[in-house]
Amino acid sequence: MDKSSIHRPGFVSRRRLLQVAATAGLSAPLGFMGARAWAQGTAPRKFKIAWSPTAVCQSPVSVALEQGFFDRYGLEVERINFSGSTDQLLEAIATGHADGGIGMALRWFKPLEQGFDVKLAVGTHGGCMRLLTARDSDIRQVQDLRGKRVAVTDQASPVKNFFAIRVAQLGIDPEEVDWRQFPQDLFGEALRKGEVDAIAGDDPLLYTLREDNDLQEIATNLEHEYANRTCCVLGLGGKLVREDPDAAAAISRAVIDAQRWTAANPDESARIFAPHIPSKVPAERVAAILRSHTHGHASTGAKLREEVVGYATDLKTIKVLNPNLDVEKYAAAVVPDVLV
Repeated sequence: MDKSSIHRPGFVSRRRLLQVAATAGLSAPLGFMGARAWAQGTAPRKFKIAWSPTAVCQSPVSVALEQGFFDRYGLEVERINFSGSTDQLLEAIATGHADGGIGMALRWFKPLEQGFDVKLAVGTHGGCMRLLTARDSDIRQVQDLRGKRVAVTDQASPVKNFFAIRVAQLGIDPEEVDWRQFPQDLFGEALRKGEVDAIAGDDPLLYTLREDNDLQEIATNLEHEYANRTCCVLGLGGKLVREDPDAAAAISRAVIDAQRWTAANPDESARIFAPHIPSKVPAERVAAILRSHTHGHASTGAKLREEVVGYATDLKTIKVLNPNLDVEKYAAAVVPDVLV
């Protein structure tokens, strides 16, 4: 377990900031609502964030720690290294073993439908899913996947769900694609041996396989209506959101600040994050991957609910979510207005 403790006074609420401004006869500028202000002598709010250093999606967590974004919002953060899948991360948040964490949204929507007590606070970025084939493959576009063998990590993986959605949108039954399960670190070998026709996975491995093996990129999750839609989200424990909304807001603002800083400073962000990756991806490559993502996305509230409605509708079409699910009510239930 890696712990980074930040020692600064605690934050005061948005409402209190307005009261102070009003008493002083001042009008708060737009940026003031997210400003760093604390009551002197108030202890920092302790927060446990689960993260996985194997995913470049998580780089803003290390940025937030090193650049002091959590500190600015009066948070003392304990970073919990998490090596399991993102559904296990969701369970850790739902059961209180962690207060929050960043995971792939398409992995979380089904458990949330089933009642996991986790709320989606921030849509953090898009762009970490890729579909690759060999250069000499006859697969040139997503619609060419009918009857083909595609490597995925598991049958409920977010990447598998995403590309199943894409083939369904093109009039192909996802069952017409032969989704084959492999450990992601064996994707390259499976493709080289001809055991599969394409591989569908996430970064940094898929980017690395593409660059080091001259593979052809057929599609990503930054195309068509998904160009401006998040793929990863900050989840917070439902109890935290309900009982300590000021803390939920502070955590969300710190993550948003870190995401935007990462988008604006990919080289420095990569320098900060690269040492954490077990596979030792060079910082230069991490920076290139970050540039290919949309880390300035940072959707919250109504915008994030709109994105969740889109995904929930998509998942109904491929029979992941209940066909009778009211997607508007679902989005309202799982996406609170954390910044209000």
